[in-house]
Parts: sequence; C-alpha cells; structure tokens
Amino acid sequence: MPANAIEELGSARRSGSPLSVRGSGVSTSNTALPAYRSAQISRGVRILSAMRAIWKGSISFGLVNIPIALYPATRKEELKFRLLRSTDHSPVNYKRVAEKDGKEVPWDQIVKGYEYEKGKFVVLGEKDFQRVDLEATQTVDIQDFVDIDEIDPMYFYKPYFLEPQKGGDKAYTLLREALADGKKVGIAKVVIKTRQYLAGVKALKHALVLELMHFAEELSDSEKLNVPKSLEIGKREKEMAKALVESMTAKWDPEKYHDDYREALMEVIEEKVESGGKEIEEKPKEKKASTKVIDLVAVLQESLAKAHGAKKSAKASGKKTAKQRGSGQHKKAA
Repeated sequence: MPANAIEELGSARRSGSPLSVRGSGVSTSNTALPAYRSAQISRGVRILSAMRAIWKGSISFGLVNIPIALYPATRKEELKFRLLRSTDHSPVNYKRVAEKDGKEVPWDQIVKGYEYEKGKFVVLGEKDFQRVDLEATQTVDIQDFVDIDEIDPMYFYKPYFLEPQKGGDKAYTLLREALADGKKVGIAKVVIKTRQYLAGVKALKHALVLELMHFAEELSDSEKLNVPKSLEIGKREKEMAKALVESMTAKWDPEKYHDDYREALMEVIEEKVESGGKEIEEKPKEKKASTKVIDLVAVLQESLAKAHGAKKSAKASGKKTAKQRGSGQHKKAA
C-alpha cells in the first residue's frame, strides 16, 4: 500500500492506465459475475452473481475514473397482501382513470407533468430529463473526502454495493484501502433514474459501498422538539441507570434480532391456511407493564434485578448444555 494511495490513483490515470473506462448507463443485464467478487456482508453470504446491476457508470474524483456497477445491498422482508372482494375473494385491480371524465387511460397516453400552479401543468419528456445533466447520470462524482466521525449517522439511509468493472480492479482496491486506512468517506453526487442524490463512498470489508444520504435541508431540526435539555437527576438514580445499561451491554450480533411482528403474522397466516380460512381462536395476550412511572429508583432496581437474573440464567443454561454434551461423548466412548 503506497503512502499516498490517492496520489497513486491520479498518477495511474495520467500514465495511460485503463482507469478512464466509463459505464454504459442503466443496465438490467443478468450476466453471471465471478465468484471471487461475492460479498460477505450482513446476514451471511450475498452472492452478487444472483443479483442484477441496477446502474452502471464510474466513480470520478480529480482525474481518476473507476468503472463500477451498482447493486442493492438491502432487501425487503415485507409480507405482501392483495386487496380482495369480500364476497368471493376476487383480487381487486386498480385502473388509471382521468380525473376530468373518469375514463381509463392506457399507458401509451400517459406523460409526466409538473403542477406549477393549481390545475396548471408543464409536461416533461425523456429528452427533458436527459438535458438536465447527461454526464452526471453515468458518474459517482466525489467532491470531498471527509472524516467518517464528522458525519452524523442521521444523514445516511440506503446502501448499495459498488463492484469494479473491466480494467478498474487496481484503482478500486487503492481507493478502498485509502478510505479504510484514513477512516474517510468520499462525499459524492450521483443521479439515479431522474433524481440527484448526495451519497457517501465507504470502505466495507473487501467492498466499496455507496450509501445514499439526506441533503441538509431534508433533515428536521431536533431543536424544535419539546425535550428536557437540562434536568436535575439524583446521584443514586444516575448510578443505577448506568449499572442497568452496563448489565445489559452485549457484543453486537445482528443475527440475534428478528422481525417479531412479521414472524407472528406469518404464524397467523399459516394457521388460517391450515384451518381453511376459518376464524382461529385468539391466544391470551401477556399483560403489558404499566407505563406510568411512580418511583424511578424502584423501577431501576427491579430492572437491574431482572437483568442480572437473565444473565445468570443464560450462564447456567450454557453450562448445563456443555455438561450434557460431555456426558453424551462419554457414553459414545464407552
């Protein structure tokens, strides 16, 4: 790794290295990708060869251009429901109906319009969108490199994987290493479809990630919230609160957390399928604890006792399991 990876990237570009290869716009190609580029991120292994590039272009900063493809880094786990007619369960479809006469409008007669005054529209076609900035639609244009600790996490909201294309492996690797070593984020602008986004280019394990960001004007001001800025807290309360936080502190394990609502709803769906769509008997719900705090110290003490009890139970369970495994192995040996 050179002392200044950014300088080497620039010199590589100026010396005629094939770093200036540009992408070819939006792609929905389903070409299989090399196995060595598979990324192990978040929940297990994500095989990029099973995904489609939603955008192709290049990372650009200074005189450097790195050809890349953009892949989604997240997936939705939502349960999808269809609207049905209650009498015969026939799916309900939506029609594109004109407000003026109530007639259905076919797709080939639909255009995009901007309402500049109440009831007055100006129509924009594909050429109008392309005129805004054709170059920007093919480039992740990095404008600054910023220390990652300086950026409020509230600004980031949607990640994408960046994969190098032909001729871009070395420059891609150098940029990734430079960002990781310097703990920097490349602040860029990129146009995807018909909208410009602010984005951060980050190093994540062996990959570069493009994470979409909010513009400053898109974030609400927390100063407008009615929250206590200064409040006198007793020393005992503060110490107990710290002790409770400490007792509940654990290492980050993303596999530990699940969408409980989705899983419970899936159970209800399966039960209704098995019952032939009949109403199922409702299970008794656990009584919720009162949200009205009477004595904060008493609540903290109770919470602390439960947290300690849970930890002891988990340890005992672990030891019991280990003993059971050991006795099982002795029996096999005998």
